[in-house]
Amino acid sequence: MNPFIANTPKDVEDMLRTIGVRTIDDLFVDIKAHQRPKSFHIPEGKSEFEVLEQMNRLATRNASGLIPFIGCGFYDHYVPAAVSALISRGEFMTAYTPYQPECSQGTLQALYEYQSCICALTGMDVANASLYDGGTALYEAMMVALRATGRNKIIMDGGVSPIYRKILKSYTSNLNIEFAETPVAHGQSDRAQIAKVLDEKTAAVILQNPNFFGAVDDYSDIIEKAHKQGALAIVSVYPISLGILKTPGEMGADIVTGEGQSLGLSLNFGGPYLGLMAAKKEFVRKMPGRIVGQTVDTAGRRCFVNTLQAREQHIRREKATSNICTNVALCAVQSYIFMALLGKAGLKELAQLNLEKAEFARQALSKIKGVEVKRSSPSFNEFTVHLPQDASDVVAKMISRGFAAGFPLGRYYTGMENYLLVAVTEKRTKEEIERFAENLKETLWN
Repeated sequence: MNPFIANTPKDVEDMLRTIGVRTIDDLFVDIKAHQRPKSFHIPEGKSEFEVLEQMNRLATRNASGLIPFIGCGFYDHYVPAAVSALISRGEFMTAYTPYQPECSQGTLQALYEYQSCICALTGMDVANASLYDGGTALYEAMMVALRATGRNKIIMDGGVSPIYRKILKSYTSNLNIEFAETPVAHGQSDRAQIAKVLDEKTAAVILQNPNFFGAVDDYSDIIEKAHKQGALAIVSVYPISLGILKTPGEMGADIVTGEGQSLGLSLNFGGPYLGLMAAKKEFVRKMPGRIVGQTVDTAGRRCFVNTLQAREQHIRREKATSNICTNVALCAVQSYIFMALLGKAGLKELAQLNLEKAEFARQALSKIKGVEVKRSSPSFNEFTVHLPQDASDVVAKMISRGFAAGFPLGRYYTGMENYLLVAVTEKRTKEEIERFAENLKETLWN
């Protein structure tokens, strides 16, 4: 018997007799033999050393050595060693929700300061103690808008990530919500189309900056028109870009969300990540999740507590804003450590470095015959190029040359099969960018 299973053969025999069958196979008699799982043929056990050796051999097969020029909302940024060192300390390995503030002042203070950083970054009044990821944060923001306005129509700009748009529609497939999607024009939001569908039934207009094509925009005019109709404005952001871009708060946004992976979290094969949410103060009681507040104890000392917990675990279910539970708050603390290490000047320098390296890449790619770099809109560190061939084929060929060349937009947008979305972060060196351009040239024309 497997030593990790407590049941002896006699225990198994007694249990089978009690439920009225002779063998374990009898339990699965209704499942045809060819439909039964084949994964139970587990090899003999190995020693700790042998297991580690095997895992290392498997891990090296993942080390493809690909140089990434792909983004789409998740970016290969450098994470300082201090971030990993600090977040690994035992003091942070506590219960996921600090229900007892007297025992959790460190965690609560860290989350309070995380919220403060997010407010400073976005230009908003309040922030919660994080959500799952950028997509679910955008869904929660949309639900805040529906509750706040009592309306059921949502306008989604075509520049919002198609991944996020799919999440919103999937989460609300059984709800009475009307979605109006507007196209982009030359990479930016189509003002005329948004104005055409904006009416007194609209709960919110959802925008993204930079948008999925990498275009940067100032949404102040759209937000002003939305407010005149009594609708809210929700803006999804790329937090690193806010080191140099106009904040959503300055544009008049009501709710801001974003994917926090770029704030000190590694790509991690897709997670865990971090959902940012900040808003104007008037919506604080409609925000999901938890908000950490600062107060004083009976002795007048500064302390921190969970406050405005609008989860169904804490208040009457019909009044709850969301059923969100664990949200991997450790990721929020990790992003706070990253922001604290960089500071205001450091974040601005990081954003500027991303912008300048992306511009260097744009110039290098624009010199390749048949490659058109789209410049109808300003961009941050991600931009769209038009290739003389199908972008998916080019990406596949570039992998064998050691490059993850970008994202082929034809996968999400009909008629854009030759368009490639390229991202450049501070980690990409001049030499890597030049090699990337040279290999792309050879792939297209050799």
